[in-house]
Amino acid sequence: MRQLKIALFAAVASCALTLPAAAADGEKFDGYTLRVKLIGGAQYEPLYTLIPQWEKATGAKVEVISRKSHFELDREMKQDIASGNIDYCAFSSHTNFAPQYAVMNQPLDDLIAADTIAGFAPLVISHATVNGELMSLPRHSDVSNLFYVKSLYEDADNKARFKAEYGYDLAPPETWAQASDQAVFFTAPPNRYGTHFAGKDEGIAGRFYEMLVAEGGALFDDDWNPTFNSEAGVRALNWFVDLYSKKAVPAGTTNYVWDDLGLGFATGNVAFDLDWAGWAAFFNGADSKIGGNVGVALAPKGSSGKRTGWSGSHSFSITKQCDNKPAAASFITFLTGHDAQMLEARTGLLPTRVKVWDDARAEFTAKGDSFMVEVFDVWGQSMAEHAFTPPLIPEWGEIANALWPKLQAAILGDMSSQAALDEAADEVREVMEDAGYL
Repeated sequence: MRQLKIALFAAVASCALTLPAAAADGEKFDGYTLRVKLIGGAQYEPLYTLIPQWEKATGAKVEVISRKSHFELDREMKQDIASGNIDYCAFSSHTNFAPQYAVMNQPLDDLIAADTIAGFAPLVISHATVNGELMSLPRHSDVSNLFYVKSLYEDADNKARFKAEYGYDLAPPETWAQASDQAVFFTAPPNRYGTHFAGKDEGIAGRFYEMLVAEGGALFDDDWNPTFNSEAGVRALNWFVDLYSKKAVPAGTTNYVWDDLGLGFATGNVAFDLDWAGWAAFFNGADSKIGGNVGVALAPKGSSGKRTGWSGSHSFSITKQCDNKPAAASFITFLTGHDAQMLEARTGLLPTRVKVWDDARAEFTAKGDSFMVEVFDVWGQSMAEHAFTPPLIPEWGEIANALWPKLQAAILGDMSSQAALDEAADEVREVMEDAGYL
């Protein structure tokens, strides 16, 4: 798996060599060192190969003082806020987490040119706006759809056996009930599992949340009372519980985070994977065991008829404590500019600039890359029709942290789904009471 991760970084980073030198905003910051904290991980690192271009154009230097996974970085941000030790200027953020960083976030409306902001999709700008102020520049958007191994679905013997066992034709699942059937059908441990999922931190909390919505449930009622311990919530959680109990997912899935899923699917040991578009080029490339054998489909529907669609945008923010806000603004504008987003779009990451959507799709079409055209079509439809965010409130991180240990306990069989959700609801109620919602 380590070799796959290295190959992913090398393959995607090489795209940077084809980019023209990015235009700077004309400002110079000679001799200045900009201290930043950035998200790390296989999908995120290639963008940072462009940083020397900004340094050359501005005369400044960038010191990366932290590069961690999003969950680790989030914990570090909260520690920084608690201690008041914020001695850096820019940091990786996320529109779903940004409200909880409000105390350290510098509003960007007077730092970023209006015509720059106008180039972003209005929806993602609205998600990056907290209490009427723009708090981050969106880097790329997230929503998950299905990747699947085409040969498994096209195999005549698999089709016949599946139809005989389940009574309907084998095809990429349209519903999560069908996805469960297929996960069990394709499982042949230890060589192959039907699927897998992120089983800790916000990963499982978010997956449960979108399954809850697809099952017709909600996290809260209109008065902020927790309502996820409902029949819909139990159905949503039982989807994960049942697959784990039937051993249709790897035993270690309860400790998986995003890189584990992407790198695991690329080994060919998983039949289908609900994942971000940013893995697309790698999955179908030469360094993946399933290269040339990957299909894509919209995320399935829950029993309510609604598709899952947990979404948001990775972004960059500036701290109020920054000693050179114009330099920080120049830096995050550069990292969310057209060339930067084209670099990320070539891997499947979903751009937040409207023009990059058009330019990336045109580039894929011109190259005859029908797979990436399909990826942009599927994920574009998902972003337009099915994407939804968690509540954009500062307490979302606390809510997720209250949820996931209980969800994990149910998946492992240590608690019933109802008991786990009831206990989580009690903890979330305390969070909301302490925050003054109740």
